[in-house]
Amino acid sequence: MYHASVPVFRHYLSRISAMVEAAGTEALNAQIADAFPASQQFATAAGFSLRIACPLAGREVPDLPQALGPRLAVARAMLGAMAPADFDGAEARIIRHRAGFADLEQTGADFLHLYGLPNFFFHLTMGYAALRHAGVPLGKADFDGFHSYPADFQF
Repeated sequence: MYHASVPVFRHYLSRISAMVEAAGTEALNAQIADAFPASQQFATAAGFSLRIACPLAGREVPDLPQALGPRLAVARAMLGAMAPADFDGAEARIIRHRAGFADLEQTGADFLHLYGLPNFFFHLTMGYAALRHAGVPLGKADFDGFHSYPADFQF
């Protein structure tokens, strides 16, 4: 459970930080339709990283700073302080939580794979899409940190 969560969250939180830096302050207000602006989407993704990892590790979910930069840094640091042993037995641990107004009870495995990761990536993707919509020149490599394309490549 550790390997399916903590390294994934830390990697993509660093991708968010890079996108935020590339976007500049004004573009972070961009939004798609009536969704949250990019800054709030990214802040929510950061919150989800700990909202998911902490219960799996048997820890309380901490309060995070409101400002996006510090929020991302604190979330990455807190995740970095977690160890694989913290997640022993997490797949079977019962996690009680709320999704909007729904009260849920899930095993740790379902909590991570069916709720946590999809919600984290939903908010990450919405923030990315809002920045793209605002004209920020981001591509797949900016999103995942792995892809590479020549400058003249046409999608």
